[in-house]
Amino acid sequence: MTANPSVLVCLAPGSEETEAVTTIDLLVRAGITVVTASVADDGNCEIVCSRGVRLLADAPLVEVADDEYAAIVLPGGLKGAECFRDSPLLVETVRHFNQAGRIVAAICAAAGTVLIPHDLFPVGNMTGYPGLKETIPEEKWMDRRVVWDRRVNLLTSQGPGTAIDFALKLIDLIVGKEKAREVAEQMVLAAGIYDYRD
Repeated sequence: MTANPSVLVCLAPGSEETEAVTTIDLLVRAGITVVTASVADDGNCEIVCSRGVRLLADAPLVEVADDEYAAIVLPGGLKGAECFRDSPLLVETVRHFNQAGRIVAAICAAAGTVLIPHDLFPVGNMTGYPGLKETIPEEKWMDRRVVWDRRVNLLTSQGPGTAIDFALKLIDLIVGKEKAREVAEQMVLAAGIYDYRD
């Protein structure tokens, strides 16, 4: 990886703000450059999330999709995930990441709502929001907080309460366990969150 890898985090109206902001925050703590992209139909960079929190994306996806990133992140939130699913550019961008062997990271509703309908990962174990379990084929579903399928470079996770686990695993994959442990140490984590200590 380059000295300062970057990650593309996609946002859409209805995205789950805890998942988006937690992931962005931890990646930045790890020294990773984060670019946030609006997938809103009208390209509006002011995103109203699922609970009404407003986030400001750096740019519309069309302006930043082709840059070099170590990973693309799709937060959940059903409405946001549906917006991702219905965006040909977003789907094409994810397909491109996958074909290039780069990390695709999806949390909560995003895996079952975006990746499955477009058959972006014909092979690939994943998890998602337990309440939407039926959107993921039984043979792919894994009931774990975070699932990393190294065969296809796919990282998935379950919901707002697993967003820290998700972000730490992404840090581990991009810049290593040592950095993930450093970030975990700053966070005063709840018991049960894997903190990368030996």
